[in-house]
Amino acid sequence: MKSFKTPMWRGLILASSISINIGKAGYGPVQVLHDVAISVNDGETVVLLGSNGNGKSTLLKCVMGIITPEAGEIVLNVDGKSIDLVGKAPQEVVDLGVALVPEGRRLFASLSVEENLILGAFRNAARAKIDENLNFVFETFPVLKERRRQLAGSMSGGEQQMVAVARALMSEPKILLVDEPSVGLAPILVSRMIAKIKELKELRDLTILMAEQNFNQAIKIADRGYIIVHGQIEFEGKSAQDLKDNDMIKQYYLGA
Repeated sequence: MKSFKTPMWRGLILASSISINIGKAGYGPVQVLHDVAISVNDGETVVLLGSNGNGKSTLLKCVMGIITPEAGEIVLNVDGKSIDLVGKAPQEVVDLGVALVPEGRRLFASLSVEENLILGAFRNAARAKIDENLNFVFETFPVLKERRRQLAGSMSGGEQQMVAVARALMSEPKILLVDEPSVGLAPILVSRMIAKIKELKELRDLTILMAEQNFNQAIKIADRGYIIVHGQIEFEGKSAQDLKDNDMIKQYYLGA
């Protein structure tokens, strides 16, 4: 594993952060997000906490260009440049170094594990490193190497989640968006996946924004985070401890 570790100087050269200020966004006449402002600094793991239907996935889709906000800006700071992502197509966002692990995995079920992974190396910066990155994800997730020829749709939920994370890594991202990695997984698998995301962040020098409703797991790797309710940010925790001490967290997540 050490041979794949990101050099210490990479974070200095490829420092990346994102600032999200969305006035309105949604699906046609249905407005989901209302005056949402969050930021993710270089090298942080920031969690976006909230139950289903409160706008977590919509926010990540806005970042990726899948949904275009009606008002606001999403500024990516990378390699000394500030770029507004609003209006950019998803492939342009990926090409700038942002990757999404979508909720529900969204794999190509009729393609093999390896074919799904290679499709993740879409952008030019990643195509030249396909073999290197395949070796990395296979060492990180050994079961994927064993089953590289297996159809993705025939794998278990936990294995499919591994493929989804590995596919995102194949694009050589600087910022990784992870949407509900716990959905559909047994508790022990959730714990392992969260631990693996933390490990990958350190190995690849990633900046991570993770949307999650499982507070007890998310807090294990969070530097800080936000609570989103009905499309608005109701609380910003300056640290993981801030989140643990918040009354909403105690009431809805900790049963206090």
